[in-house]
Amino acid sequence: MLIEIAPPAFDVALDLRYATDDNLTGRPVYRRAVCLLHPDAAARLARAAELARGAGFRLRVYDAFRPVEAQWELWHALPDPVYIADPRLGSNHSRGVAVDLTLDDADGRPLDMGTPFDDMTERSHHGRTDVPRAVQRNRALLLGVMTAAGWQHYDAEWWHYQLPDAERHPLLTDAAAGGRMMAVPVDPVPVPVPEMA
Repeated sequence: MLIEIAPPAFDVALDLRYATDDNLTGRPVYRRAVCLLHPDAAARLARAAELARGAGFRLRVYDAFRPVEAQWELWHALPDPVYIADPRLGSNHSRGVAVDLTLDDADGRPLDMGTPFDDMTERSHHGRTDVPRAVQRNRALLLGVMTAAGWQHYDAEWWHYQLPDAERHPLLTDAAAGGRMMAVPVDPVPVPVPEMA
């Protein structure tokens, strides 16, 4: 079972990049912008949102549950296992227990993290000392909020966090989301009504 992550139940901003063309593929991967997580991950996200709010920030979510079908699309765009999990092995996003996110300031602007989301380069790695000090502080703040809420970071991406026991969860397809993410939306087709004589 997956839980939908959306205000007001979750105090987060949604900026689901894989439902837009503003991602590494250059086109929408999801047909609908739906943010979902496993219940354990949802509870930890709620805790992280509370911690961020207490420090004067708000979480901005870029991605959460990612169906296996979507993982294949990302792999075809960038088959580099440092940044994109090989779908044959599985992504923790496809288990519903990983989230990509950043922190917004009090005005709703994302903090400067030195690289944009989906910048698949070494400058996106945690622990970089060749980025400005303000960027190092911002990354450390996000790391602190997320680890205090029970998340584990991924070294190669400042934005990626997952549950520590992620691999115990099964991989899920779009069927787990009720077919809402990958299915192409169907517009109702008007049915001609016969004229009555």
